[in-house]
Amino acid sequence: MSLLRVEGLGIDFGGLRAVHDVGFSVGPGEIVSVIGPNGAGKTTLFNMISGLYLPGRGRVSLDGADVTGMEPHLLAARGLSRTFQNLQIFQAMSVLENVAAGHHLHEKGPVIADMLSLPSSRRRSRQTRDSAHALLERVGLARAAEHEAGSLSYGALKRLEIARALALEPRVLLLDEPAAGCNAVETEEIDRLVAEVAAGGVAVLLVEHDMRMVMRISSHIVVLDHGEKIAEGEPASIARNPRVIEAYLGAQAGEANDAVG
Repeated sequence: MSLLRVEGLGIDFGGLRAVHDVGFSVGPGEIVSVIGPNGAGKTTLFNMISGLYLPGRGRVSLDGADVTGMEPHLLAARGLSRTFQNLQIFQAMSVLENVAAGHHLHEKGPVIADMLSLPSSRRRSRQTRDSAHALLERVGLARAAEHEAGSLSYGALKRLEIARALALEPRVLLLDEPAAGCNAVETEEIDRLVAEVAAGGVAVLLVEHDMRMVMRISSHIVVLDHGEKIAEGEPASIARNPRVIEAYLGAQAGEANDAVG
């Protein structure tokens, strides 16, 4: 069973073929990683899947339904959430407020109740804060709930962005380089968090350059080079694939092999 299926996806920019004929699937509880050198088309692929770019070719299916080119907020309502390579955090808002903002799709009630601060509105607000606190506890940021988000370390901001994405209660979660710029301890924290999310039945699609992390937690790996899929398989087979080593792993091949034993 696949929650997310990508078939023959492609896009061109001004005659330049950025992504061509890429396909794979992600099932509940799976972590599928997309790897490849800079410029391979990984983020462009994410942008097509998440509705930021309209694919020139191919199809994206979510739980069996064709969602190709659907706008991001509609995809979010259907259960697809994502983070970004460059942090998209409200720096001046509190940590708690950032996560609460992710609950907006689940806050349903008459506007007049909010305007008049009726009991139903106050109850929804308390529920949102309680849910946000629970997510902060989950990502290890509960003690920083009332701190300004801009005061957090880079690694903590990465976890905050994941918490906000989880506030949408996704069935499919796209993580674009969640460990980029993090030290070894922060990377291990994100590693554990991603594995925990998948263990809860969420389908995770991951772009990441940290090969130790990728090889440790991935169920399956897709390798891109110059916008095309050059390999796909389990971590052990990818770590030994000559074409992948030549195009991307290079000196990291030893680390990749160590990570998969």
